[in-house]
Amino acid sequence: MSSRMIFLNLPVADLNRSKKFYEAVGWKVNQEFSDDNAACIVIDDNICVMLLTRQFFITFSQRPVADTTEKTGASYGLALTSVAEVDALADAALSGGATEEVNADKRAQEEQVGMYSRTFLDPDGHQWEPFWMDYSGSR
Repeated sequence: MSSRMIFLNLPVADLNRSKKFYEAVGWKVNQEFSDDNAACIVIDDNICVMLLTRQFFITFSQRPVADTTEKTGASYGLALTSVAEVDALADAALSGGATEEVNADKRAQEEQVGMYSRTFLDPDGHQWEPFWMDYSGSR
């Protein structure tokens, strides 16, 4: 395991629904770090999502919790190895209950720099953007 990891802490309305969604995407629940208040979703060896019940999440900050079904608070970009991998993840998310957002202007900007992405919102409105980028310099 790497000495550096990232854990995204996301508030969720229904912990079981969210666990099922992320399992449908193809990510695993680490039962060792999960309980009635939280579930650890393993994306890879260095990236985990901590799904936290809203009641538990509010203990992490004195500020109010954003309603991500109404407003965007953050966008989680995830670099993948191919266009096919981007499509597979986004399609799995949509099959699991996500909604897709399509932005033609963003897509045009990305195409100019050799990038491909799709945007989906999980059942709590958290915005994910799996992407692939052509790092070869040949567009």
